[in-house]
Amino acid sequence: MNTYARLPVAFSHGQGAWLFDGAGKRYLDALSGIAVSTLGHNHPQLVETISRQAGRVLHTSNLYRIPLQEELAARLAALSGMDEVFFCNSGLEANEAAIKLARFYGHKKKGVELPSIIVMEHAFHGRSLATLSATASRKAQAGFEPLVPGFVRVPYGNMDAVRQIAARSRDVVAVMLEVLQGEGGVNTVSDEYLRDLRALCDVHGWLLIVDEVQCGTGRTGKWFAWQHAGVRPDIMTLAKGLASGVPIGACLTSGLAAGLFQPGNHGSTFGGNPLACAAALTTLDVITEEKLMDNAVRIGEAIRGGFRKALEGVAGVTEIRGRGLMIGIELDRPCGELVTRALDAGLLINVTSDNVVRLLPALIFSDSDAKTLVEGLAPLIREFLSQ
Repeated sequence: MNTYARLPVAFSHGQGAWLFDGAGKRYLDALSGIAVSTLGHNHPQLVETISRQAGRVLHTSNLYRIPLQEELAARLAALSGMDEVFFCNSGLEANEAAIKLARFYGHKKKGVELPSIIVMEHAFHGRSLATLSATASRKAQAGFEPLVPGFVRVPYGNMDAVRQIAARSRDVVAVMLEVLQGEGGVNTVSDEYLRDLRALCDVHGWLLIVDEVQCGTGRTGKWFAWQHAGVRPDIMTLAKGLASGVPIGACLTSGLAAGLFQPGNHGSTFGGNPLACAAALTTLDVITEEKLMDNAVRIGEAIRGGFRKALEGVAGVTEIRGRGLMIGIELDRPCGELVTRALDAGLLINVTSDNVVRLLPALIFSDSDAKTLVEGLAPLIREFLSQ
C-alpha cells in the first residue's frame, strides 16, 4: 500500500553509524531507523547472537515457558525497579497494553464506569485506534473517526492544567506522557514537572504511564528517561531500540498497576519470542560493556554544542534542544526539504512536527561521526534559511 513517501534510496549494508547504497555511496545515519538501531549497523556481538539463536529456535509461542524471555524480564525489572513485564512486538502494542491496563485498573480497583486517561498535546503513542486517540496529531487521526473516547488532553508540561482536571473529574484513572516527545518535536519537560506529576498521581490514586518507546533504552544517558527525575512510573512502555532492529515491545508495571492482568486478559502470539529476547539481552549487554549511555551524554552534548556554535546568530533557528542522543533543531518555518538535501549530501536525518530537524544517532556514534554530522548539516540549514 502507498503508506510511505519513500526516499529514492535503498541500502545494501551498513557498518557502525554508516549505511551504503547499491552503488557504494555511504551515508552517515543520524536517524538509526527512527531510534531503533541502538548499536548501529552490523555490530559483531549482535550479529553473532542473532545467528546463533536462529540456529536454535525462533518461535514457540507464549503457551510455553521461554527462558530468554524470563531472563530479559528479570533484567528489565532490575534496571527499572519495576515488577512485571508483558512482551509484544512494537511501541504501539506496548502502549495499547498500557491503555488497557489503565482502564482495567479503573474498572476493577476504582469502580469507575468510564475511565479516562489524561494525555498531552503534541503526544504520539501509535496508530491503532486507541493509541491514535491518545495521540495529538490531527493529521494522523484524520479519516479514522470516530476516535476512541476516554482521553482528556492537556498542554505538555503544564502542571496547573492537570491539577484543574483533578479538581473536577472523578473519572480520571491515569496520566500518560512521553518524558521526551519524539514525533511531537523533541519536546522536553523538567524533572520537577515529572516529580510533581508523580506526587499528584499518588494523591489521587492515578496510574502514571510513561511512554519510553523512543527515549528509553539508554538514549538519554540513563536506561530510562524518567530516571533523571528520580521518580518511578506505574506503567512504562519500551520498544524501538530495545533489540537494535529486531521487533520487540515491552510494557512494565509496578505499584498499583502490578498484578492486574491475569491469564486471558491480554496476549501476543509473537511477543517476546526467543530471537527478539536474545537480541534485546545482547543490546543491554553491549550498552553496559561499551559504556554507551556515557557516550550518549558526551556525544549528544558535542552535537548540540556544535550546532549552537555553527548556527549562532542565524535568523530562523528557534531552538536547539534535547537530551543525550535525542536532538531537535527547531526552525521558524517548515523544513521538510532538508531531508532530501541531506540525503544528497550523504546524511540521513528526519524532520518532524513540520519544522524540527530530528536527530536520533545510534548510541555508538563517535566523535568523528558527530563532527561529520555538524559540519555536513549546519551549512545545509544555513543555506535553507537564507533563501
